[in-house]
Amino acid sequence: QVQLVESGGGRVQPGGSLRLSCAFSGNNFGLFDMGWYRQSPGKQRELVALITASSSTNYTDGVQGRFTISRDNAKNTMFLQMNDLRPDDTAVYHCHARMLFFRKEFTYWGQGTQVTVSS
Repeated sequence: QVQLVESGGGRVQPGGSLRLSCAFSGNNFGLFDMGWYRQSPGKQRELVALITASSSTNYTDGVQGRFTISRDNAKNTMFLQMNDLRPDDTAVYHCHARMLFFRKEFTYWGQGTQVTVSS
């Protein structure tokens, strides 16, 4: 069974930086596509950044150039470096893991970590 645990959230002023981590416990981390999603009150959960098992990356338009997603397969951990944070980046950030294996989808979510950007 896979468990995902996020850390690194907090409160920061506009323009500041945070680095989120997602610790993956379980097997075959390197086979999973990993992603960061966020959800703020009254809004739907949205994809922020994605890193595939082959380390290809994709970002939503609003964070391109400010956020960087990465993974360390040796440590079963994924990261999100967030720079130049803005108030509208405020949300709960969730880690997500997904793998397709013989047409069966395995998908897991973390509990989330709060990021608050405010002066």
